Amino acid sequence: MDSHSHHHHHHPTEYNRAFLIGIILNVAFVLIEAVYGLVGHSSALLADAGHNAGDVLSLVFAWAALSLAKRKPTDKKTYGFKKSTILVSLLNATLLFGAISIIAWDAIDKFRNPVEVQADIVMIVAGIGVVINTITALLFLGGQKHDLNIRGAFLHMAADAAVSLGVVIAGLIILKTNILWIDPAISLFIISVILWSNWKLFSESLNLALDGVPKDLKLEKINQRILEIKEVKSIHDLHVWALSTTDSALTAHIVVTTEHTDAMIHEIQEILEKDFEIHHSTLQIETQSAHLHCHSCEK
Repeated sequence: MDSHSHHHHHHPTEYNRAFLIGIILNVAFVLIEAVYGLVGHSSALLADAGHNAGDVLSLVFAWAALSLAKRKPTDKKTYGFKKSTILVSLLNATLLFGAISIIAWDAIDKFRNPVEVQADIVMIVAGIGVVINTITALLFLGGQKHDLNIRGAFLHMAADAAVSLGVVIAGLIILKTNILWIDPAISLFIISVILWSNWKLFSESLNLALDGVPKDLKLEKINQRILEIKEVKSIHDLHVWALSTTDSALTAHIVVTTEHTDAMIHEIQEILEKDFEIHHSTLQIETQSAHLHCHSCEK
């Protein structure tokens, strides 16, 4: 006997507002950086403008994915477009690796070929960047623990705020000491911090894209919890995977000692929803005698 449980969770509408505000603020900042980069002959500001333009693109991708996730299933896409949130999370992590590589290359080049920095202009523009990127990152702070896609947006913006802060500090030290290697040294330190966070985002996104078990869920715990029901004899063919960055699905064959399977299904689905936040479950209930004749059952 099969039973399905489906409860749909939508992203709060405030994230639409967060993405819109974040995109508008960052487009404005890219234009400011580009103009002052040209006026101040600062290759660093021009490079950062290019990097921030990439981050605006990543915000657009993430917003599009969250909108796609809300579309209803079709005959060809029976789960809808929820998986797009995982694919975009993976894309954003990859884009951030690309941005990190560009900043690292620029920093290493500055060690070899120190350039005279117009520290005052750079500090002012970078200071504006700290404010804009911090505001944008804070818009995504609440949701970043529960959704990889929101965390991707948060990390991009937090990384940008950190880079801008590093540029302000570097500019200040250069103004006081005229030591030019301070700028690339701070850049490399910030990059190492961003790299650590982004690696976790990338590996989690890749795991979900390959239908791996989401990191917050443990098969042994799910197994143990269901086996606590006294009428449940055993479980096999237990599969858990992510439908999106926030929704998980489960299928399982449950071998029981009772004939009252409807109440049993309802009890198991309640456990899955309450204890594990799994809102899409398909359960096949088998009696012990039926299970003994099942040749294809996995142990």
